[in-house]
Amino acid sequence: MLNDVAVVLEHMEGVLAEVSFEMLAKGRELARASGGRLVAVLPGHGVRNLVDELGAADVVTLVEHEALAHYTPEAYVRALAAALTALEPRAALVASSSMGLDQAGALSVRLGWPLCAYCRDAHLDGDGLSAVSQIYGGKLLAEAVVQGAHAICAMLPGAAQAAEGRAPGTPAVEMISPPDLVALPVRFKRLIRPEAGDVDITRESVLVSVGRGIQSQDNIPLLEELAHALGGALSASRPIVDQGWLPKTRQVGKSGLSVKPKLYVAVGISGAPEHIEGMRGAELILAINTDPGAPIFDVAHYGVVSDLFDVLPLLTEKIKSRA
Repeated sequence: MLNDVAVVLEHMEGVLAEVSFEMLAKGRELARASGGRLVAVLPGHGVRNLVDELGAADVVTLVEHEALAHYTPEAYVRALAAALTALEPRAALVASSSMGLDQAGALSVRLGWPLCAYCRDAHLDGDGLSAVSQIYGGKLLAEAVVQGAHAICAMLPGAAQAAEGRAPGTPAVEMISPPDLVALPVRFKRLIRPEAGDVDITRESVLVSVGRGIQSQDNIPLLEELAHALGGALSASRPIVDQGWLPKTRQVGKSGLSVKPKLYVAVGISGAPEHIEGMRGAELILAINTDPGAPIFDVAHYGVVSDLFDVLPLLTEKIKSRA
């Protein structure tokens, strides 16, 4: 329907991605503005059980095929193009993720619908859709206004609150048969999982993150002690990982991982846009830096302008005394 808003859900191994619920929250807002339905588009195979988690949607469009059991770009693009053609929504939201960016550009070309990429926000007003996109790694924000019947928005993680996209209830299910998915140029062979052993910083409620201000790898134990006192884990900005001082699994930012802990302590991190993109969703941000003009203070809720080597021992001692 022309006033409907479609959300292309992202999932892997039977688990919906957090960004899927964020897009449902934003999609609900857009659907209210347009007066249409919120349609959750669920491609896959054997994923009907996920419908029980999609109470925020008015209806779920299920695209089932054995070729969609594991993610391959061509199979998903063909299936989603068929679904969106049948639905004809006013706006279609796709995640700005590795999977979503595979799909968004290809869908834009196949459907002839304009694409607004790297969206931090989107609004429907009358016949137009306005989208705010983040460019140059977040250094600039660009607003685009799309006039026309349809548009695709690739939404950045953190653009909405995932909690607002979770709701009780089981929506109605509509089935759409995908086109021929047999002769595909790329086929899924097997999933290779990384070896376990390191912490998953995306699941930690407290993160103490270290930047180049730490000066030396020998000083990292200071951060580890603070993280342990807070009951959290140690993460890092890209320069620390590039130096080999911490593994890639600890990197926060555009080229690393996006995190949303309850507490994020940024120590010696200046706040490059690429880093801020990965942690701006934290509930509480504390920054410690000697430079009062450091960009990290623009997103921090609390800031300490001081030498980290003076602050950390005192802060750690104080936390331990209250434990």
